[in-house]
Amino acid sequence: MKIILASASPRRKELLKQIGISFKTMPSIKEEKITKNTPEEIVEELSYQKAVDICGQLGDSMKEDFVVIGADTIVSIWGEIMGKPADKEDACEMLSKLQGKSHQVYTGVTLAWKYKDTPAMFHTFHECSDVTVYPMTEEEIKSYVNSGEPMDKAGAYAVQGKFAAYIQGICGDYNNIVGLPIGRVYQEMKQRNLL
Repeated sequence: MKIILASASPRRKELLKQIGISFKTMPSIKEEKITKNTPEEIVEELSYQKAVDICGQLGDSMKEDFVVIGADTIVSIWGEIMGKPADKEDACEMLSKLQGKSHQVYTGVTLAWKYKDTPAMFHTFHECSDVTVYPMTEEEIKSYVNSGEPMDKAGAYAVQGKFAAYIQGICGDYNNIVGLPIGRVYQEMKQRNLL
């Protein structure tokens, strides 16, 4: 079965490669529409939209069975949802809220698979990990933001990058924070004979 990742995220690609899954990348560029309110519903909704978009594009033109993996990650603190920062000022503001506290990282995943001559099938789930950040000074926040690392990351940080210096603790799946709960993805695919 052909595996397609509906994302351009280098981190998600790396996680799939890490466990030996061979795949093609076909990022969804469809505009995201959020109609849900809670973090877990939002990431599930967005991952579903990405998977449906790519599954629809492939449609009946694919000559072999395929599965599309759609994923979306957000950071949430006290009910406030943080996506990717708009600019450096936004990144500093986000990190000021996260420093010295615990927050949650949610990743929604949708598997969309299609066998020849059958309608597509879908399965959506999410993972949540708790992250505690050490207190940070204003200088530390500015210095980290100026490194450029936070600019394309939900919550304005990369747990696998320079921000590791400020991670006090994690409860849950580390890979979920990176951008894909790869162990759960593998198990869900295995259960459905998609590997």
